[in-house]
Amino acid sequence: MGDTSSSVRVFFALWPNAAERAALAAWQPPLRKLCGGRAMRADTLHATLVFLGDVAAQRLEALKLAAQEVEAGGEGFVLRLDRARYWGHNHIAYASPSTVPDPLALLVERLECSLDRHRFRFDRRAWKPHVTLLRNAHWTDAPLPDLPPVEWLAREFALVQSLRDERGARYETLARFPLGRAGGDMIPAGDVVRDWSRSPQLSKRDSSK
Repeated sequence: MGDTSSSVRVFFALWPNAAERAALAAWQPPLRKLCGGRAMRADTLHATLVFLGDVAAQRLEALKLAAQEVEAGGEGFVLRLDRARYWGHNHIAYASPSTVPDPLALLVERLECSLDRHRFRFDRRAWKPHVTLLRNAHWTDAPLPDLPPVEWLAREFALVQSLRDERGARYETLARFPLGRAGGDMIPAGDVVRDWSRSPQLSKRDSSK
């Protein structure tokens, strides 16, 4: 058996501030009335940029360097989440934008290119920006009702680790990277976000990502 402590399960994501989280969490009760399921904890809501999965612990510094090399351009952008959607294959209800901001698409593209240069493996499925709100939901192909748009001002992205202990799954922010700086300074971070309600396995691209 290998030493499981030699790898970490990680992904890059946008993380909302308290006001943005509260606005997203306000979508959950009306959606749950329609779809059932389990609401994600408000403090775990995020938008995955790139999901890597297990990465050798000794390569974390190289992974942070790859993120630092990303040239996002501008001083952040607004992600307007204005659509509620449902994925039947994994039974999640989520918030999504009707229009993807160009700087966001460019950020993901440049981040993936940088990861390629540094020879990191990551999930290469078509990226769709979203924030998972409910798990174990059930809905049809019918459109979900409109909900109040959430304006999310993104000024940084984060490298996040998914951890597990005897009480369940939790997230730890390993580093934050300001948008709008070529080779910008990394912001050390050690925030821990716990989600005792969700399954220990972090799913790809909807990890919620």
